[in-house]
Amino acid sequence: MAPQKKALFIINPKAGPQRGVDVSALIDNQLKDSLLSYRIQFTERAGHAIDLATQAIEEGYNVVAAVGGDGTVNETAQALINSETALGIVPFGSGNGLARDLDIPLDAAKAVDLIQQLQVTTIDSATANGRPFFCTAGVGFDAYISKQFAKQPERGFKTYLKNTLLEFARYQSGVYTVRAEGFNMEYKAFSITFANARQFGNNAFISPLADIKDGQLDLCIVKDYPKHLGINLGLRLFNKSIHKSSYVEIMKITQATVTCPVGSFYHLDGEAFDLEKDTLAIKIKPASLKVVTP
Repeated sequence: MAPQKKALFIINPKAGPQRGVDVSALIDNQLKDSLLSYRIQFTERAGHAIDLATQAIEEGYNVVAAVGGDGTVNETAQALINSETALGIVPFGSGNGLARDLDIPLDAAKAVDLIQQLQVTTIDSATANGRPFFCTAGVGFDAYISKQFAKQPERGFKTYLKNTLLEFARYQSGVYTVRAEGFNMEYKAFSITFANARQFGNNAFISPLADIKDGQLDLCIVKDYPKHLGINLGLRLFNKSIHKSSYVEIMKITQATVTCPVGSFYHLDGEAFDLEKDTLAIKIKPASLKVVTP
């Protein structure tokens, strides 16, 4: 007789209640007749999901499900890289980038149902200055907005959009030097993004043709452009046509470094970090993460 499959649900307690959802009760209800053995744990601090997921691997769990936003997903997933334990996602975030890219239901009950089916696919991950990411990383405007967004008392797409529109008018493009395989170029750029997935989240597609399983990253350079074209490029993000803009250059890479203006930030899956030594080093890790998907 095959051993019973085990799942750990790691819940960010700040994710569900803000929507008026008792997440643990929802999980219990969805899995009350399931053959899946499961346990629920709540994160208590930043980085706690990494510790909980690491322990779950040691205890032989088949899947560890991140219940929360992109930050909770990133923490949980980075512990599971190169392991036999699969990542599950129950999306409760602002952007839900990885869930959207993998067609995981945004409805929590449907996402929990999906996890008990344990259908697993293997995707790429990547690192930026040694930190793992799964959707996007980058410098420039998107990193700057991530830094500003983190300071806001309220989360959600409306807050993100308001912040973006407020900062756009005063943001100045910077000069970056990009080095990749056989490539060395200086750009005055609005933003530089390394896309493992097609989108940032919220269906904002920075690289509509990216493939999360192809063993490569899409290097997306949005060059400095006239401010009056901001709305046009913004619309292109959401209608999957930004790669067709003359101000956007995209190329496939497996590793790269970007030298940035002094005092820059970078973001990983929407979380901002100060950039030490003004250099961002990127590297792909092909076929390194198992994920429960439709």
